[in-house]
Amino acid sequence: MCGIAGSVGYNFNEEHVLKRMRHRGPDEQATYLHDKVKFYHLRLSILDIACGKQPMHLGEKFTIVFNGEIFNHQELRNKFGLSAITSSDTETLLLLYEKLGAECLKYLDGMFAFAIHDKIKNILFIARDRAGVKPLYYYSDSSKFVFASELNGLRSMLPLEICNEHFYQYLRFGSFYKSSTPYKNVSELNAGTYLEVDCTSKEFRKAKWWNIHEFYLKNSSDNFENAVNKVDQLLHQAIKRRIDTSDLEVGAFLSGGIDSGLVTAIAKNYNSELKTFTVSFDDAYDEAPLAKLVANKYQTTHHEIKISFDNLQNDIEKILGNYGEPFADSSAIPSYYVSKAAKEFVTVILNGDGADELFGGYRRYVPFAKYDFFQKHFFVDFLGKFFTTVFPPGHNKKSMYNYVYRLASFSATTGPGIYLSAGIDIFEGFEKYITTPEKEYLQEYFKVFEKITNSNLSGLQKLMNLDFDINLFGDLLVKMDIATMANSQEGRSPFLCKEILEYAPALPDNYKIHGKQTKYLLRNLAKKYLPAELIDQPKRGFEIPLKKWVNDQLRDVINDHLLAPQAYYQNFVEKKFIHNLMENKINISGEKRAKILWTLFAMEVWKKANRNE
Repeated sequence: MCGIAGSVGYNFNEEHVLKRMRHRGPDEQATYLHDKVKFYHLRLSILDIACGKQPMHLGEKFTIVFNGEIFNHQELRNKFGLSAITSSDTETLLLLYEKLGAECLKYLDGMFAFAIHDKIKNILFIARDRAGVKPLYYYSDSSKFVFASELNGLRSMLPLEICNEHFYQYLRFGSFYKSSTPYKNVSELNAGTYLEVDCTSKEFRKAKWWNIHEFYLKNSSDNFENAVNKVDQLLHQAIKRRIDTSDLEVGAFLSGGIDSGLVTAIAKNYNSELKTFTVSFDDAYDEAPLAKLVANKYQTTHHEIKISFDNLQNDIEKILGNYGEPFADSSAIPSYYVSKAAKEFVTVILNGDGADELFGGYRRYVPFAKYDFFQKHFFVDFLGKFFTTVFPPGHNKKSMYNYVYRLASFSATTGPGIYLSAGIDIFEGFEKYITTPEKEYLQEYFKVFEKITNSNLSGLQKLMNLDFDINLFGDLLVKMDIATMANSQEGRSPFLCKEILEYAPALPDNYKIHGKQTKYLLRNLAKKYLPAELIDQPKRGFEIPLKKWVNDQLRDVINDHLLAPQAYYQNFVEKKFIHNLMENKINISGEKRAKILWTLFAMEVWKKANRNE
């Protein structure tokens, strides 16, 4: 696990990059320079510590900088007869690229962002993994091409100009949509995508090499029992790979849920000294007793970590500043604290990321399994509008009333707003207070939305497909990467292995949502491994006391940012609406009020950091 940076036609200062991205590679740093191409690598040593140094060369032809891990690299050496000098997955990647070119990507089970310089053809080949677990951002104009693992790293390499247009996307998604970033000429490389950059002209060709939508279009013929056994087998394979490909000890996050419970139960087969970590927070549901049941069953070396938010007011700007862009997911805060605490014991940690998006873990999936809300019906639309007009919004996030109100809200919504209302739900219902931009700011989203919702997929498949492409990619994986890497820790996600990513989408809807039960297949698999008390537990995730933060603990710091005379949000949102919101003069649920104010606060923190540099 590492940080990478590079350029064509531009000489950046390595010391500036090191200052911004040392956390990604504190163990070793090295530079490569050839003609107009420059690479810089920051290493967090995990696999082949002695011989896996980068930039790595293959003769006089290829040089690579690589962030991530190829978990099946030993299998690929055997499959393709690759003759290697080291035991490093980086060398495997170079040898496979030499043999297959871009076709090598489809064989990789891994999380990766890498750049290979072909000195013979004078091109850069830059690629990113299927889900987008490992990040990569790039700047491009007619004279130069520059890339880095983090936006903060890229900002240290060259001056960047803010692009106001993209902040309208941020207000609706809570993050920047797909390739968009806060800066002009800067893009994020999308998941499952590669670039070929001509090092002479600085022009590049972009191609999508993997798309989960193609696998949703397939239909599995496996019966339920066979599907459960297949997922069991694939999880074993994925977890074994993720333990074997580390020269350091591998631990596991263990909550009271079935995803991390399954990962822990299976991981104990391949690591007899497995360390597990459970956290609890002030003012939140304590999952430690349920997690303890799993830890006791499998006799792991278990650590219960109590996280306090007492220092949050002092830490908040630093934590949000790690992202290099406005980031509205408040669970980024506990994620940072959890990783920081676990890093004291292990550098590599397994997690359950991706299970909800692939196997139907969210409560909002239940109604979409019964009815395709993307295909509007007059009666459903009428009932939704009637309910939300007559009845007040819910104020208890977990209550059935709030669930029904949310259901009515997206039932009454039309077009692309359905997904935003059903899932992200920041400014939905209050879009009129967002000032009108010069051009349609959701145009790219509209195109993707129309392609997916006009396909032959079911309503549930459409929602899960959108969640994978938008919420997992733009929010959840970004959160996990930054939270762990800010603490020089590597998170590994078995549910996002190549084989499960290409198997789960094709499974029938009723294997995922069964009646009112979410994640039906995984719950049945869990009966084989986990205590009965865990199996029917609802999904909770980090229960963030956001209302308390906004109304109490962080009230002063949030007010200081949002009431500042030149607050940045005033470029995009009506000032009077926000002031009324802060004074509780708007008819809105407390959770949604806190969510809007937090989203704007995160933007102000980012803008303040830009002004101060």
